[in-house]
Amino acid sequence: MTPYKPTVKSQECIIQFSRSTSNLFNAQWNVRDSMRSIDLAYMRETDWTEEQAKAKLANARGDLTKFQNIVLPVIQPQVENAVTYQQSVFLTGYPIFSCVSVPEFSEEATQMDTIIGEQQDHGNWVHEILTSIRDGLKYNLMAAEVSWDKEITYSLTTDLGYRDGKEGKPAEVLWEGNKIKRMDMYNTFWDTRVAPKDIAAKGEFAGYNELMSKIAFKQFALTLPARINMKEAFESGFSAPVSTVSAAGSNGYYYPQLNPESSIDISTVSGMNWALWAGYQDSSSDIKYKDMYQVTTLYGRILPSDFQFTQVPGQNTPQVWKFIIINNQVVIYAERLTNAHNLIPIIFSQPLDDGLAYQTKSFAKNVQPIQDITTALSNSSIASRRRAISDRMLFDPSRVSAAAINNDSPTAKIPVRPSAYQQELSKAVYAIPFRDDQFQINMAEIQAYRSMANEISGLNPARQGQFVKGNKTLGEFDAVMGNANGRDQTLALTLEGNFFQPIKAILRSNILQYQGGTSLYNRDSERTVIIDPVALRKANLTMKISDGLEPSSKLINADTLGSAVQLFTQNQQLGADYNVADMATYAFEMAGLKLSQFKKSPQQVAYEQAVMQWQNAIQAMAEQLVEAKMQPEAIAQALQALPQPTPEQFGYTPGTKTLTPGAATTPNNPTILSSMAKTIQDASQAANQPTQVPGAQ
Repeated sequence: MTPYKPTVKSQECIIQFSRSTSNLFNAQWNVRDSMRSIDLAYMRETDWTEEQAKAKLANARGDLTKFQNIVLPVIQPQVENAVTYQQSVFLTGYPIFSCVSVPEFSEEATQMDTIIGEQQDHGNWVHEILTSIRDGLKYNLMAAEVSWDKEITYSLTTDLGYRDGKEGKPAEVLWEGNKIKRMDMYNTFWDTRVAPKDIAAKGEFAGYNELMSKIAFKQFALTLPARINMKEAFESGFSAPVSTVSAAGSNGYYYPQLNPESSIDISTVSGMNWALWAGYQDSSSDIKYKDMYQVTTLYGRILPSDFQFTQVPGQNTPQVWKFIIINNQVVIYAERLTNAHNLIPIIFSQPLDDGLAYQTKSFAKNVQPIQDITTALSNSSIASRRRAISDRMLFDPSRVSAAAINNDSPTAKIPVRPSAYQQELSKAVYAIPFRDDQFQINMAEIQAYRSMANEISGLNPARQGQFVKGNKTLGEFDAVMGNANGRDQTLALTLEGNFFQPIKAILRSNILQYQGGTSLYNRDSERTVIIDPVALRKANLTMKISDGLEPSSKLINADTLGSAVQLFTQNQQLGADYNVADMATYAFEMAGLKLSQFKKSPQQVAYEQAVMQWQNAIQAMAEQLVEAKMQPEAIAQALQALPQPTPEQFGYTPGTKTLTPGAATTPNNPTILSSMAKTIQDASQAANQPTQVPGAQ
């Protein structure tokens, strides 16, 4: 990272560039309105009719006799089932991006896995990617920022002078590593002149807006390696949107109003000014802070000469720069990105990519008509229920008043007008007979349309956890489910190519370029791994999805592999050509049983092998001494001369996988085994010359 202090004229160019890019994006496409309509349908908040509002209000007041309209859930179950499959493919391994390499670089691969695992835990990658995948299935647009960041974290140290040693002393630690951040698509803008998958490599700009309180903004500013114009930034004002539905201008922060029961008006959002709340205003401060700040992070592929950046090499060479702008008014940070990958570090993707770019309908949009029509059918049945309890009738207004007829109390008494006195009352009112012949038809049509939604999305009832009648053998069921996964696998391949491959390339490049030497804990092997950045750069490492692009059901046939393990175990000739133990472990892990935590460490294996050799030597030596007709006391004395191996000699602590510094790490510990061999030889010679052994008969 190379921070740069632009001139005043250059700062004006940056601000104009930011405004122009945002205006260009919003002028080409009403993406916010499109996403909002999908979210309303996803949350089933599309019914804003007066009838529904009255029924909902009546239910809230305790009148449960009023029927509300129901928006049938079609979009949300379809989307969530698709999300579940993708997370099982991409996000269940640890780390989610692991490495493969040739055997001679296995230690470097372990180092890379350790680095990625630690950064994954620190940055909460799984949550960020999972939310991005859900965005992609709802909008057919998803984005994630992948950047190398530095943070001040804290660790505890022991200092006897700190609070008398009763508490740990906090110490600041500089953490640096890759972070993956899901982009809020409502407040993200990008170069729509190129397809989403090409924005990182070919797009000219991409950025996003965030809202921060005064405290959050000050904390954010402290993480920047260099800052300019901070006083002007703190004193600049945040222009909130006039309404929650639309932003104030194309550069404003957008807050969609979706859930009416959780309404937040962004125009009234502000931080808490505790000084004003307490009735105290400090006028001595040099900075007049505001309560809220809009922070715009903008990445641009630019020519430095266009921005009048002097003293920057390659004035007419395209370069990737990062700018941070406050409230669309003040530039506080400018940095040339010198990453080796040379990409805008925001990766965009479309899970459904048929080559039509932004015209392709999303996964949710494809099934929205099914939700609309099934909702209409359901609400027609509810309207019929309303009529059944309210009824329709004809009445003579000269005999019965309309107010009395429209009284919905089931126990109300209806008085008649004087003109109806002494008359037959049945002639004053005529109830229209009620018939509901469409209810059963509606229910059947709803089920038919829901089945159509499954055909559109490629799901089936069994995939959604529903019981399916019919007798099928295990093989037949597996074949059906394997074919049912085909559409999901196609989507997974698209995500792998358009989303995960660029992310892995950036992660790998950043680690090889910026990772320093350190020690990190590997939770799989349960040991501390020494990170050697020089060795990492020399190694030929390739990153892959740890669980593969396909679910375990397609990766292996458990029955076939189990039979193979049994056959290789029984047949010594076949078993000699294969690692049968590794095959069995692989079969169990593909079935979901993680055995890595039970795997013996090399130190434990070395110790156990040495103990086995020692036991065999003891037995052989004892047999020789017995054949030499030595006395029991002499035999015991000779056997005691053969020392038993100890765990410490091999760096093994029983119950742990900790390596003792300086200990042997292989089964063939030369010191122990040579001593054992010499002792056996001496004992054997003594057994062959019984007259020289004290106590021999």
